[in-house]
Amino acid sequence: MTHKREVQGKVVKISGDKTVSIVVERRVMHPRYHKVVKRFKKYLVHDQDNSLNVGDEIVAIECRPMSKTKSYKLKTLVTGAK
Repeated sequence: MTHKREVQGKVVKISGDKTVSIVVERRVMHPRYHKVVKRFKKYLVHDQDNSLNVGDEIVAIECRPMSKTKSYKLKTLVTGAK
């Protein structure tokens, strides 16, 4: 069995029926200035039950491509929106 990639991020947009957009933040060291900087990447995540709201923190797992840009599905809800 192959290892499936998991990403944890915050829901920033409801992107249509059964789809949400999340932003994943990672911190990396700048190669020249040696300062910790933030890097962001957005992913489209399949939400089968339309249960997510903007502001939710979720874990998404890699799956087969569901559309041209959507290759992740909802695994767990970490925290709800405040």
